Amino acid sequence: MSLKNVRFEVMKFLEKDVDSLIEKYLIPIDSIWQPTDFLPNSEADDQTFFEEVREIRELSKELPYDFWVVLVGDMITEEALPTYESWLMDVEGVDQVTEGGNGWAKWVKQWTAEENRHGDVLNKYLYLSGRVNMKEIEKTTQHLIADGFDIGTDRDPYKNFVYTSFQELATYVSHNRVAKIASKSGNKQLGKMCKIISGDEMRHHHAYSEFVERIFKVDPSQMMMAFQYMMKQKITMPAHFLRESGDKISTAFEEFSNTAQRIGVYTSKDYVDILQRLIERWEIDKVTGLDDDAEKARDYLMKLPERMIRLADRIKIPQNSYQFKWVEPASLKS
Repeated sequence: MSLKNVRFEVMKFLEKDVDSLIEKYLIPIDSIWQPTDFLPNSEADDQTFFEEVREIRELSKELPYDFWVVLVGDMITEEALPTYESWLMDVEGVDQVTEGGNGWAKWVKQWTAEENRHGDVLNKYLYLSGRVNMKEIEKTTQHLIADGFDIGTDRDPYKNFVYTSFQELATYVSHNRVAKIASKSGNKQLGKMCKIISGDEMRHHHAYSEFVERIFKVDPSQMMMAFQYMMKQKITMPAHFLRESGDKISTAFEEFSNTAQRIGVYTSKDYVDILQRLIERWEIDKVTGLDDDAEKARDYLMKLPERMIRLADRIKIPQNSYQFKWVEPASLKS
């Protein structure tokens, strides 16, 4: 049987548990938070509504330029959700065509529905803050969705689940650190909002990590090879192809990454830490039943964090902020 057929059979085998996994990791719509829980009440009387908006705008003045660049980048990444859903819907074993779809399609749709709230609330908050150029942000978001992206997984569910396990933990780290910076500046509501988004990301990380754990139990060698493949080519961030208006080839993602690293929101050391956490979570050192190639892949993975941390220690981040069209320095002086 070909590797592709084996993966398909494994996905069919695991599908029987998808409903219980949805119940375990996703929250019913009527119970989960919604963006309006963190935003001014537009149904309130004018005085109350505008006072709440004024408070957002005043508190926003306390946060520096680099913070707004990172928050905008995080928001754009969340708003590009249609690209991620379309990618996951095409993974081997996910069936959205058969009437009603299969269990995996159900998971992708419900996961997408939860993720959709993140970009929604951040977008509205940024709009109300008065600190950013929303039209430039909207152009960047549209570019990112229109351009699409290739995360290097093909239609392979094993590689895709490694990617999502890693990426959900990375977004947890980013949103959680942004929450701490906002709260420390006195912006408690923004801090609370980013904190609860980070909680969603952590739940989703645990879900995708469990998918990988289950695959390790039934197809350990190929799951190990998929993990090695993804870490060899490195995890490409969803916003890797960020570009601003008028740019065909842009350094926007690199500059966004530099900014996130400069203020400690997401660093190269966090990347290594996430890799180490996945190695420990999946107990890579204890996996049994591996063939020779998979044993070599395991050896590579076990040594990789130490190699990568040495490289991370050598990285030097520019201290000068790149001028994004998203955020006007002048708007932060008022």
